[in-house]
Amino acid sequence: MRGLPSAGLYAGPAAWLVSTQANYAMVPWTCAHGLRAVPLVAFPLMMFSLAGAFLSWRAFGRSRAAGIGTAPMPDASRAAPLDSPEGGRPHRLVAIIGILVSLLFALVIAVHGVAGIVFDGCER
Repeated sequence: MRGLPSAGLYAGPAAWLVSTQANYAMVPWTCAHGLRAVPLVAFPLMMFSLAGAFLSWRAFGRSRAAGIGTAPMPDASRAAPLDSPEGGRPHRLVAIIGILVSLLFALVIAVHGVAGIVFDGCER
């Protein structure tokens, strides 16, 4: 598996979206039953976000030695790496941004989970 450069760009925000919506939707149920379900939802979604970061990291670290990531120059004189401006596809840049975005959203989801441990859901 070589990874997907933009996996972190989509996995992190999608996990955060689901986490936030689930946290708001569970408030009446959590308050009525007394079970703190926010951390139970936060953990798998945090793992999903970190999986996106892992896929982006794999795409960032793939080897250039195998000839992956080259494209001909417009004048066909030589090959340029795809992550260079001449190559036209900044895969490594997208992978770095995907890693950082996914890690940021994993941290946000973790903070939501810790808040779910501290607060019981019935505060006014």
